[in-house]
Amino acid sequence: MTGRPQGSAPSPTKRCPACRAPILPQLVGDRAALHITADLTPLTPDEQTAFREPNRLIWCLRTSRTGAQTLAWIQTWHPPDCPHPHVTEHRCPPADPSTLF
Repeated sequence: MTGRPQGSAPSPTKRCPACRAPILPQLVGDRAALHITADLTPLTPDEQTAFREPNRLIWCLRTSRTGAQTLAWIQTWHPPDCPHPHVTEHRCPPADPSTLF
């Protein structure tokens, strides 16, 4: 009996329980793993610059042939012609002030 190699199943995308935006929760890294909840809305280069903060990273969202999605941190250098979408950590949009609950 042959089974799928570990990690070959498509990544489970979910919806944020607060704002219902599509998100991808993932544990990234080996030793000092980070629990990341990425927003699945791709960013333009201008949006990447605007969203970049010391504690908000930009991620390269790679999809394998089997459909598994992997987040790779965009560090100091990243190819300008990268074919993958770039996303950031999810933050719910501000609540509408006219909505109390």
